[in-house]
Amino acid sequence: MGVHHDKSFPGEGLKYRKARDELLAAEKALRRQVADVAQMRKNLPAGGPIPSDYEFDEGGANIADTETAKQTRFSELFDDGKDSLIIYSFMYGPAADNACPMCTSLLDSLNGAAPHVTDRVNLAVVARSPISRIRDWGRARGWNNLRLLSSANNTYNIDYFAEGPEGDQWPDINVFVRRDDVIYHHYNAELFFAETEEGQHPRHADMIWPLWNLFDLTPDGRGDGWFPKLDYG
Repeated sequence: MGVHHDKSFPGEGLKYRKARDELLAAEKALRRQVADVAQMRKNLPAGGPIPSDYEFDEGGANIADTETAKQTRFSELFDDGKDSLIIYSFMYGPAADNACPMCTSLLDSLNGAAPHVTDRVNLAVVARSPISRIRDWGRARGWNNLRLLSSANNTYNIDYFAEGPEGDQWPDINVFVRRDDVIYHHYNAELFFAETEEGQHPRHADMIWPLWNLFDLTPDGRGDGWFPKLDYG
């Protein structure tokens, strides 16, 4: 029996329980901090309005027609009654042979969560490649729940820092909010651009990526230099 509750697991000793109680205290403090940071994020004042009603090429991976796509304005990404929009930009430029394995791993997970997410807020996934390449990639990965967009013909990637000055593609999370028919920028996962503290990886997407949090539960942790692959055959 520990300090924080009345449960005791089979065979555990006093040394284990003492260490687990110390960890549980830290976990409770972390939970409070996560909630506090989330509240700060929610309370951000309105950012700048979007500079234009960007036009994207759109086509979902579950659409049988692989040739045609439609044009979708940024404002059309907002459904009635849903005033928040999350956009994940993944690294798949027109010159790349494959999409980024890290982004692909994250989106594999997000595809499963998407029906739950879109019950409350709008969600879209953007890349710089032509929509036909994005759709082919998504279809091969089984992304049947993600709204797939191409920014090949607009400046969204550059304006919201999913692309560098030399055309480098960057993974990015942006959130937008609609207020009285005006769309404002709300949040960017700016940890990606901030100076990385010693011993830290410049992780900025962990909160939406279950993979790393699962590894963190184990003694093996995240591993030394392990990163997701496109396949494990």
